[in-house]
Amino acid sequence: MLNYGEAVVCRGVVVGSGWISSAGRVLGLIAACLSSLAGCTIESVDQPVAGASEASGGSTSGDAAASGRVSETPRRIQVNGSSTVYRVAIPMNEEFEDKFRDVKVQVTSTGTGTGFKEMIAGRIDIANASRPIKASELEECKKNGIELVELRICLDGLTVCVNKENTWADSMTVAQLNSVWKPGSQVETWKDVDPSWPAEPMKLFGPGDESGTFDYFTEVINGKEDAIREGYGASSDDNVTVTGIAGEKGGMGFFGCAYYFSNQDKVRALKISATDNPADGVGPTVESVRSGNYTPLARPLFIYVRKSALARQEVQEYARYILGDGQAQVSKVGYVPLDEAQLKASQETLEKAISELSVSK
Repeated sequence: MLNYGEAVVCRGVVVGSGWISSAGRVLGLIAACLSSLAGCTIESVDQPVAGASEASGGSTSGDAAASGRVSETPRRIQVNGSSTVYRVAIPMNEEFEDKFRDVKVQVTSTGTGTGFKEMIAGRIDIANASRPIKASELEECKKNGIELVELRICLDGLTVCVNKENTWADSMTVAQLNSVWKPGSQVETWKDVDPSWPAEPMKLFGPGDESGTFDYFTEVINGKEDAIREGYGASSDDNVTVTGIAGEKGGMGFFGCAYYFSNQDKVRALKISATDNPADGVGPTVESVRSGNYTPLARPLFIYVRKSALARQEVQEYARYILGDGQAQVSKVGYVPLDEAQLKASQETLEKAISELSVSK
């Protein structure tokens, strides 16, 4: 007979626990284990399985941290916003949750604009953003009593990519990009941009209008935010944009540099020239983005933390982690780390906000 507080486990899954008085039931459990070709063990549990928590780790405080027990009610942090920031948020979150095992970070990628809408509605703790918040969005937050802490977390070189079979275009000027992407553009083939290029039909891909990348690109290339031609393949998923470019010989599109660095076997990056001479083009690299030479497509990436959420210890831990140990993930995914002064400025902004909350208590 199993005593209360013991469980039969197969392949890491609890298949029975509590009082088991029937010998037939025990034999049935053992048979189930054998049929799955896995050994069964009896492990101690603190409570019946039906009451088990969704969390996958122990508490980070007191005896719970020492024992490694699972927290019944994991602390949760709600995050939404930029698909560009999402690329680095995922490995950061995984590492953070390994360290703080009683915290669950629920992050969604719907675009910077949607992330700010969720923040305005008070439904999230943090908005990931690939552009600064607009004055209109900030005003809506204030109307709802929401105060934000802006933290720059890394740098990005927004990258314009073409199909690997495109052997003719190596560099484009801002003016040429504008001729392709501006509202009312009549460009249909690559030859329409440069007479020396082939009459290959141009297929365009990029993010939709809820994306901060969309906002940034349209402003610096077309001179006005949200101003863009009709008829391109828009998606909130940058991986869809990569697939679109890779599938069309005349394909071209844009996204954050991390998506390019991880897909160099599928697409090729164009050099970008801020002058009228394509030969002056500069490619997206760590050096060119950090130095500012990759102009005008180098930009900072942000998180916006709801200040009232910082009153919670888990949100403080998460924000400090992003600006601390989490910075190791920035280079790994292909973004550009902040320099020492920029990182220190973000850290000081965070600590000031936390200290102001402590004083106000």
